[in-house]
Amino acid sequence: MQPVGIVGYRGYSGAELVKILEHHSGVDPILLDHREDGGGASPIRNHRPLRHLPCTAEAVRDGGLNLVFLATPPEVSMELAPAMLDAGARVVDLSGAFRLRTPQNYQAWYKEPHTQPALLAEAAYGLPEFCRERIPSARLVANPGCYPTAANLAIRPLLEAGVMDRAAGIVCDAKSGVSGAGRKPSLKTSFCEVTENFSAYSILTHRHVPEVLQISGLEEGEFSFTAQLLPLDRGILETIYFRATGVTETEDLIHIYEKRYANEPFIRIFNPGHMPDLRGVARTNFCDLGVVFDARTRRAVVISAIDNLVKGAAGQAVQNMNLMLGYPETEGLL
Repeated sequence: MQPVGIVGYRGYSGAELVKILEHHSGVDPILLDHREDGGGASPIRNHRPLRHLPCTAEAVRDGGLNLVFLATPPEVSMELAPAMLDAGARVVDLSGAFRLRTPQNYQAWYKEPHTQPALLAEAAYGLPEFCRERIPSARLVANPGCYPTAANLAIRPLLEAGVMDRAAGIVCDAKSGVSGAGRKPSLKTSFCEVTENFSAYSILTHRHVPEVLQISGLEEGEFSFTAQLLPLDRGILETIYFRATGVTETEDLIHIYEKRYANEPFIRIFNPGHMPDLRGVARTNFCDLGVVFDARTRRAVVISAIDNLVKGAAGQAVQNMNLMLGYPETEGLL
């Protein structure tokens, strides 16, 4: 059993990590207490007692931790990642700290300077379906954002196949459950504000947009993205609109997905006439994709659904860990 640490286990993504790793056959999850009150009640009910260690380089080194998950805000990840790496642990970071490729791009979208530019350049982007080659040997993996995961898995195969009319623009209408905003209390995500409500936010400025651009290859002017908050606890459903070219029927688009994802265990393609929904992906590491095409107008719509806390965060982080530590990619996730 390889010991792995979890920092930020009190947050929603960190708690989901604990839950998944408890059922993993090859690792021993250890809770790393970063804050003074970190040793209190567990974030998961009714699980076996887990060992706690202080979140220090010395504890990581002495405990022989092979890998550390950082389920922390970007500024905390930038603070902790160098120490964890220096202590000999590899790192999977669930924040946005290391996802973008340049400090300038990070500054533009996160409105803060990047304090670890060398690690930013080193980090491997952890979307296994498209970046699997770099992940096994990486010291530092940047786990993708939840919105970009659903968007890139839907968009990139069609762009690679040349069937999206980029000049006509691509529109991504994205809806997420409230847990995507994190566990820290705020007025916007309080019960009375969210229930029986539906609202858009960060219009044209959402910090996940550059992840879609850098993985898909789209230019910013070709892609319109709007995030919206659903009165649900978890799940992301994205409705992606575009004009298709070079295809004659829906089955042509489905065939592109089936060919690209034939060997991907966590991608499910729906048959014509059927569409994904949030209930189908809840608490799983799957991304479900459905598509429809109207030949007369060339209009096409893709529906992409994931659980934002699993394939959009903790599950994908474990998928990356499996690749890094040599376990079957599906271990603990199926």
